[in-house]
Amino acid sequence: MKSSTLTLTLLLIVCVSTFAQEEEKKAAPPKFVVPPDVNGNKTVIALPENRRPIKVGVYSGPGAPQSSVDAVVKVMKPFAEATTVIMSGEDVATQNLAAYDVLVFPGGSGSGQSKGIGEAGLKNVREFVGKGGGYVGICAGAYLACSNFSWGLGILNAGTVSSKWRRGQAILDLEMTEAGRPLLGDVPGVFKVRYNNGPILKPWTRTDLPAYTPLSVFRTEVAKYGSPEGVQVNAPAQAIGTFGKGRVFVSSPHPEGTPGLENLIPRGVFWAAGEKKENVLP
Repeated sequence: MKSSTLTLTLLLIVCVSTFAQEEEKKAAPPKFVVPPDVNGNKTVIALPENRRPIKVGVYSGPGAPQSSVDAVVKVMKPFAEATTVIMSGEDVATQNLAAYDVLVFPGGSGSGQSKGIGEAGLKNVREFVGKGGGYVGICAGAYLACSNFSWGLGILNAGTVSSKWRRGQAILDLEMTEAGRPLLGDVPGVFKVRYNNGPILKPWTRTDLPAYTPLSVFRTEVAKYGSPEGVQVNAPAQAIGTFGKGRVFVSSPHPEGTPGLENLIPRGVFWAAGEKKENVLP
């Protein structure tokens, strides 16, 4: 009798475990795939024109999945002028960042990246940018730059329109602003970009920082999971600002993961580096 009860119990455990695994598989969302011809098989953003030798640190650690790091490294690889170095959270916190021209914080989790570099890292990055260094934040890195989070860097005079950051993934339309054309190129009409829960930016209330400048704006939106509708259209997709002597470039969506937009982040990186090293890092 005891043997039969034990066998039945084991069978029930196996059945419940199998059922749970099957339900988890059903619940898992399908992998989001960006069509290779999303921008009509055209190069929408031209090569950066003003390039000089620069050293670029790309954060890789908590809050930055390897795929996000790899995407940044891939779009920077064609440019011999840019030496790309992978940096851990400890590197960001302890190294003399003056050896770099630009720091890039990729997609992932903004709060996770903040924890990954710690208070010492946050302080080090602020000082680096304030003294003339460049900062490029993509999606999570854009959240990290904002001024409305206790864990943020506060190097961009921007906040987010809602605490409901989870909006979903989609291919959305962008359009260049007049201010964006000198930096990103004269792109007529709308073009497509991959979006994955990036920040919907709005002007913040800092009096010690200048207002940011939108370079492009969303023309369509996604608003899933109870996130507010009607707030993404006309909101900045890419924007720039200054912090002290440094330059800040942020992108809410993922041009580095969008065919035809591979040159957009490199343009932001070379812009953030400034024209001359002695001006960037005196």
